[in-house]
Amino acid sequence: MPIFLYIERATFIHRLHPTVKVFALFVMFWSVYWVDHPLALLPLGLVMLALAEFTGAWPNFYRLRWLFILVILTTTLAWMVFYRRGPVLINLPLIHLSRASLVFGLGRGLKLAELLATSVLFLSTTKVEEFTAGLARLGVPYRVGFAITLSFRLVPLFIDSALTVVQAQNLRGYDFNRGGPLERVKRYVPVLIPVFMGALRKANSMAMALEARGFGMSRQPTSFIDYPVKPSDIAATVALFAMGAAYFMIYYTGYGAISPK
Repeated sequence: MPIFLYIERATFIHRLHPTVKVFALFVMFWSVYWVDHPLALLPLGLVMLALAEFTGAWPNFYRLRWLFILVILTTTLAWMVFYRRGPVLINLPLIHLSRASLVFGLGRGLKLAELLATSVLFLSTTKVEEFTAGLARLGVPYRVGFAITLSFRLVPLFIDSALTVVQAQNLRGYDFNRGGPLERVKRYVPVLIPVFMGALRKANSMAMALEARGFGMSRQPTSFIDYPVKPSDIAATVALFAMGAAYFMIYYTGYGAISPK
């Protein structure tokens, strides 16, 4: 089971400058933020699916398919409980189903799903080192950028520790799949302590390695990797500016809003 989302490919998106990739992440979040209507969010979703297929990131989306479905369904149902506007189609003790509540809930669900899809697409096409370099080129202090990107290293670290402990317990005859769903959850509880101990031990080793390499001695550390700006980076930046401006205009003109009727 792969614990990292990055997939090595030689596509146009993979070869973009790290700063352009970080800016693209911001523009996608910006565009999703301004609109609420599902029809306005649909083009962004189609673009992300096309990019996932083009960059070879589709396996990561397929692995997380149930998470996307749960995000959309649970968010839509939740807003049917709290968003009680518009003519009622079905009125139950908890569910207030109307056209407005359905459209509003579906829009909120798509917003969350597209934010998640943007993050998955970014991590599938960007190395952690590129993320750090992109933040530094945007003016983020090196320590702050390193702390942000370090979280992307620690999450796989915890997952790797959990998989190692589970596999070791399976070899010792400990069956995690025996019993019902509640019993299976209980059988994972004793594994939490060795998982956290192993992950903290690896994190401590990482901290000592950083100290041994002189982390923090210079405010502007050097890098052996150079990322030149190419014409494709300029073209991608112009396209991102246009998309961000277009979605702000959709918001400003009111086409991305949802009517309460």
